[in-house]
Amino acid sequence: MSPALDAAWQALEAHRATLGRISLARLFAEDPGRFERFSVVLDDLLIDYSKNLVTTETLRLLFELARAAEVEAWRERMWAGERINTTEDRAVLHVALRHRGPEPIVCDGRDVMPEVRAVLARMKTFTEEVRSGSWRGATGAPITDVVNIGIGGSDLGPQMVCRALAHLARPDLRAHFVSNVDGAQLAATLARLDPRQTLFVVASKTFTTQETMQNAASARAWLTRALGEDAVARHFVAVSTNAEAVARFGIDPSRMFGFWDWVGGRYSLWSAIGLPIALHLGFERFEALLEGGYAMDRHFRTAPLERNAPVILALLGIWYRDLLGYSTHAVLPYDQRLERFPAHLQQLDMESNGKRVRRDGRPVDRPTGPIVWGEPGTNGQHAFFQLLHQGTEIVPCDFLAAALPDHDLEGHHEKLLANLLAQGQALAFGKGEAEVRAELAAKGLDEAAIEALLPHKLFPGDRPSTAILFRRLDPFTLGRLIALYEHKVFVQGVVWGIDSFDQWGVELGKELAASILPDLAPDATPKPRDPSTSGQLAHLRRLRADPRA
Repeated sequence: MSPALDAAWQALEAHRATLGRISLARLFAEDPGRFERFSVVLDDLLIDYSKNLVTTETLRLLFELARAAEVEAWRERMWAGERINTTEDRAVLHVALRHRGPEPIVCDGRDVMPEVRAVLARMKTFTEEVRSGSWRGATGAPITDVVNIGIGGSDLGPQMVCRALAHLARPDLRAHFVSNVDGAQLAATLARLDPRQTLFVVASKTFTTQETMQNAASARAWLTRALGEDAVARHFVAVSTNAEAVARFGIDPSRMFGFWDWVGGRYSLWSAIGLPIALHLGFERFEALLEGGYAMDRHFRTAPLERNAPVILALLGIWYRDLLGYSTHAVLPYDQRLERFPAHLQQLDMESNGKRVRRDGRPVDRPTGPIVWGEPGTNGQHAFFQLLHQGTEIVPCDFLAAALPDHDLEGHHEKLLANLLAQGQALAFGKGEAEVRAELAAKGLDEAAIEALLPHKLFPGDRPSTAILFRRLDPFTLGRLIALYEHKVFVQGVVWGIDSFDQWGVELGKELAASILPDLAPDATPKPRDPSTSGQLAHLRRLRADPRA
């Protein structure tokens, strides 16, 4: 750690020690202009962070921390195509996938944009063929259902976007997503489909991902039982870089859409991994998604740190994780269409920054990535909001909502927005003893009853939240939101000194699963293992040997 960075951390720790309990009510009373100064507006997008447990001095010290960590320099290194994914010796250039300007983006001395645009052009052509009906199945029937077979970033991102923007999709071209190797998911999906009108998109960079290839093989068997081997080429396409394996599967390599090793899985929806998005919504809407991401990229790259939305969100998260000790972060979209948005961000954040060693291999000296979770409001209010308001854990929250709905049901959206605003206010300011006493007295309760109920009715407040509000949920807006969080995660990784772009933590389980798999065969002699794993394996083998028992 550099002396400047060490000094910045020490200054923040000293500041935290002098603050004591932070009262949001007091901060707002002392500063009537707090909302204007503690919010960022980008066109219709408002990011209000005034209900966070920070003062002007807190923010000043956090921006000093960002500068000491050289966030701006690392940002430029990413755009310059340097190999900032050090453990895999790779560049990190998902920003190139949505780059809409004329400037080159260079990696290893070569402008990558011609290749990016070529893949986009091929995606556009294929999307228009399918949507127009000129691409047909083996029997001549048009495609009505697209099944994406992937896992992780090859599933979560495209699925989230398709669900979020389903109101813009054609009802006669449905999107389905299969990721779990649990055959129940694939079986339930296939049961609803007609093989003559189904197109499968198999998304695996290496075309060897265990779960994806098992699901793809089962889907292929389902199709060929109905239509024969020759039908595979009309009902399967691939998003991969392994042309040989794709051809062995029976997919025409001309229907393989590639991407690059500088595209991390959780950042890949902007690439050919987004083919299901383009098929379901139309290529023009996929392009609008890219435009939204590009707009946030320009803001992130050019805005000063003090007005830079991803930087501000990142530093607030560092303040909570490292200085206040809050270990989780809730993402609460007040929009049912964004039901998979928290799951996408969960992978983005936890797979990126869930690291215990720094880039140089030394252990980190402070907590890194938080546990990210969430569900749409208002459902969450009737589930876990009790803990948010009165629990012993303090959970910083992000509230997201569109000002305008995309339906004409009277009264719904106003109630939704009223609940969002009420939850932020209640978390921040709570309800004190005097107010509770007055309310209970007004109901006619005597003093003994008031004293008994009083502790249960108190809301401590000072629970932080950020509101992210926008006009409508459309492709451009969703693109901005995804990129906003991507850059937030990047900034936090830079400050913590970790590699946010590898994911070695997923490898050990894969390796062990591969070694255990043969031991599940009926005639296998299981290898020696720890007593617990061996005991579980033996129990499963007994149950599988006599499923009627």
